[in-house]
Amino acid sequence: MNIKSCITAVTTLALTTLFASAFAATGDVPVRLAAPQASPAQVFGKLISDQGEKIVAVAEAMPADKYNFAPTNGEFKTVNTFGQQLTHTAEAQYYFFGGFGTKPTIDPKSLAKLTSKDDIVKALKDAFAFAQQATETITPENAFEKIEERDGTNTRASIIAFSIGHTENHYGQMVEYLRMNGIIPPASRK
Repeated sequence: MNIKSCITAVTTLALTTLFASAFAATGDVPVRLAAPQASPAQVFGKLISDQGEKIVAVAEAMPADKYNFAPTNGEFKTVNTFGQQLTHTAEAQYYFFGGFGTKPTIDPKSLAKLTSKDDIVKALKDAFAFAQQATETITPENAFEKIEERDGTNTRASIIAFSIGHTENHYGQMVEYLRMNGIIPPASRK
């Protein structure tokens, strides 16, 4: 799913929630849906789950001896290695979702020290499980309530949207790292 699709999904959810709540509150217009409405936890949970699977697949596709790969042909002096892209992505899940009332069982800063493929893949799986657990706390009532700000966003819905965009940015970079090493990204193999 690309960033435009994510933004469209978030906007649709926001407007649906807003208008359904407004009409229901007035009592003037009954809200009837042809099919059961998905909850914010279901909608965002699916996005986070799919994204986690996609990131883990990329991590598993790169050989362990290439986790220290970073491009060198061009202006790439300060870019992260492939492994660092992954640990940053794992840390970001704890950063973005840490304000949802769910507490991590690890110190997310410890992830930056990981170097082995096995440790990094496990950390990614754990980080996305944490994000999934936090996402399950979002409801129509709290989706747009202000919470602790994360990178200029301050509602659960906007933080999730920002997180998805952030992770997609790094996913795109990791796909390029795979291709620079002659590896077809898993999503392109389908």
